[in-house]
Parts: sequence; C-alpha cells; structure tokens
Amino acid sequence: MNEDTIAAVATGMGGAGIGIIRISGNKAIEIGNRLFVNPKGRTLDAAESHQLLYGRIIDPIAKKDIDEVLISKMKAPHSYTAEDVVEINCHGGIVPMRKILKLVIESGARLAEPGEFTKRAFLNGRLDLAQAEAVMDIINAKTEKSLEYSVAQLEGRLSEKLEELDQVLIDILSHMEVNIDYPEYDIEDITFQFIDDEIKNLIKKIEDILAVAETGKIYREGITTAILGEPNVGKSSLLNTLLMENKAIVTDVPGTTRDTIEEYINIEGIPFKMIDTAGIRETDNVVEKIGVEKSKALLNQTTLVIFMRDISKEMSDAEKEIMALLKNRKTIYIANKTDVIEGKEGEIPDPWIPMSLIEESGIEVLKNKMIEMVYEGNVSQEADYLITNTRQIQLLEKTKGSLENAVLTMNSQMPIELVSIDVMEALESLRGITGKTVGIDIINQIFKNFCIGK
Repeated sequence: MNEDTIAAVATGMGGAGIGIIRISGNKAIEIGNRLFVNPKGRTLDAAESHQLLYGRIIDPIAKKDIDEVLISKMKAPHSYTAEDVVEINCHGGIVPMRKILKLVIESGARLAEPGEFTKRAFLNGRLDLAQAEAVMDIINAKTEKSLEYSVAQLEGRLSEKLEELDQVLIDILSHMEVNIDYPEYDIEDITFQFIDDEIKNLIKKIEDILAVAETGKIYREGITTAILGEPNVGKSSLLNTLLMENKAIVTDVPGTTRDTIEEYINIEGIPFKMIDTAGIRETDNVVEKIGVEKSKALLNQTTLVIFMRDISKEMSDAEKEIMALLKNRKTIYIANKTDVIEGKEGEIPDPWIPMSLIEESGIEVLKNKMIEMVYEGNVSQEADYLITNTRQIQLLEKTKGSLENAVLTMNSQMPIELVSIDVMEALESLRGITGKTVGIDIINQIFKNFCIGK
C-alpha cells in the first residue's frame, strides 16, 4: 500500500515567507537529489538525516533555476510518516510552490490524498488512530485550552488509559481460557467471581471516561450559541461587542441582518460558536423572510440560545411566540437597552439579565452566565485525558454495553464460553478507538477529512 511516493504542499497556498513541499516514500530522497543543486556540490543523498542544506531547485529538463531553498531529509523510521521524508522549504508564493510540486510529481511522486501523510504514520505504527485524530484537532483548535487537550491526546495520554483497559480485558480472557481448557480442575466458581469483579471495575472506569466526554466535545467543536430576538433589539451589536470588532452591520433599519453570521469567541478557554440571526418577525421581503425561517430552523442545531429583547418596549406577540419555542432549551435571557429606562433596572425580574450595550454594562454578567451554563453539564475542568469525538464516544459506549451484557450473561448462569463472546466484543470495540482492530473503510473515512499536506 505504501510502495509509491507521495507529495503535497504542507503549508497554506498564498503569499508567505516560506512554503513547504513534503515528499514521503521510498523515492523521496532520489527525487530530492534529482531536483536539488548545492553550490558546494553536496547532495541530499550524502547529507545527514535531519540536516538542512542550502541550494536551489532546478528544472532538470529545461536546466532552469526555479527557487532558492533549504532542503532536508529524514530517514525512516525517524520521520512523521516513518518513511523516508524530504521537505523543501521554498518561498511561500503560489507560483514557486506549484512549480516545485509539479517537478516533484513529474520526477516520480504522486499527489497525496487528504490526510495521507498522517494515514501513513498510523499504518506504519508511529501513531495510533486516537493520536492521528488529535493531529486534526490541533490544526482546528479554537482556544489555548482545546489545543492543550489535543496535544495531550497526540502525546498518547488517552491511548495509555485505553491500553490499561485493553490489558485488563486480555487478563479476563486469559482466566476464561484456563477455565474452558482445563474444566477438570473445577475452578469455575473462582473464575466467575474474579471475572465479575474485574468487569464491574472496568465498567466503572469506562463510565469515568465517558463522564468527561462532553468536555472533549466542547473543546473540540465549541458551543453553538444563537443570538435570537426581534429586529433592532441589539443582536448584531452584542456580537460585535463580544468579538471586539464590527463584524455585523448595525443600523436602525429593521431587517438589516438578512442571513446568519457565525464567529468563534473564547471565554475562559471555551470556544463559543456565536451565530447572529435575522430578526424574527412577520415580513413581506422575500430575502428577509428566508433569513427569518433560517433563524427558526437554527434552533434545532444550537446548544445555547441568547434571547434578547428591548426592555424599553412592551413584549410583543412575536417575542412571546419565541419564548414558547425556547421553553425546554438552554437559554439566557437578555433585557437590553436599560439606558433608556434609567433608574428602573431593579424592576427587571429573573431570569432576565439587565444590559446596555451603549453603556457596556451587563457583558461580564452574560459571559459568566454562559460559562456557568456550560459547567452545568458533565464538564470537567481538570480532565487530563479526553474522549474528543463522536466515533470514540460511540465505541466506548459499545465497549461498556458489551461488558454489561457479559455481567447479565453470568447472572443468568450461562456457560463461561458465552460470557467470553461479550468480552471479546468489548475488546474489539475498545481497540477500534486506537485502530488496533478497524477496517480500511473506517480508516479512509477518518483521514479524508484531513487537509492535503497533513
């Protein structure tokens, strides 16, 4: 599968000081030698591993200089992919990077698929699947805290915990095999008691990991938060204040926001995906009507809702309708424009948070409330390792389910051979997280979401 050599631009395509073309495979050094010229006659082949060489990339057919570069080779298995890797550091313009990549492909490499470098690192045993998924989490990290957890997973902290559970399951299966293979020793009662205790302890450990799974999803994906309300209550102004920039257009004209605007903000390390929605109201404008319908549909996709109203006005029928829709949802209620009713802020009842965006009051109260509502769930602020995505959570829940079935099977006085089937299923599900037992179709599905060059 890895006999061919792959190449891709490993940095962003655009104007930058440096761009990197990465080559991995058994022809990587040969291709680098073919294209690289050093002013002192040094070759990539003779250079030490992990050493930078200065020189030029040339077109070997046209005999033309393409760019001034620094080039390095990393000999297998001491590279990202555990294969021979060559990295060409050229100027970061689109034209030189494309030209060099074209020459690399013409010299015997092929263009890498999305995530193929990391896929090779996994297939060659340098990373397990949980660590490989952490690579994309690092790239997509939205806050320093999410980066911290992703780096911990790449370092293998989650994998180490899963390996401990794996060893316990192997130990359980070993005791079962002794009982099955040597029934004449009449140790079934002892074996059943040992297995029952071990499985129940294992279930408790899995429950502890799943208890902080919400933390992983939050830091990985963020909290989707919709700002909802009628036109001109201050939704766009609130988004701009939280972002500390004028992202959304603010006017006195109702219906200015015709579509949803999405941006991430960081509050105490938690990423909130803020969505400024079109004001919900009856309208004959076709474009605005589409925006209003999108705002209503968005409710089913949000974790948290910030509902705003203009406290200086009577609550409208439309606002009462919105509040009915929000009855069973996590909602923060904002009473904006308290500057208009100065002196009456104390009359604003719970759960409404008094706010004046003009006077910049109530913002910190809102942020604290947002954090508080996140930590109302099973969110750990001190977790050392985290299950970070839905695939991992589902496999761990499947592992737990198989172990619970094993306990039920034992309680039903069924033969130990049947209990071993449930334990084997648990082991297979657990190993699916790290990739010890997983089909190539699942592997391809995971890595196709990576960026090309990683």
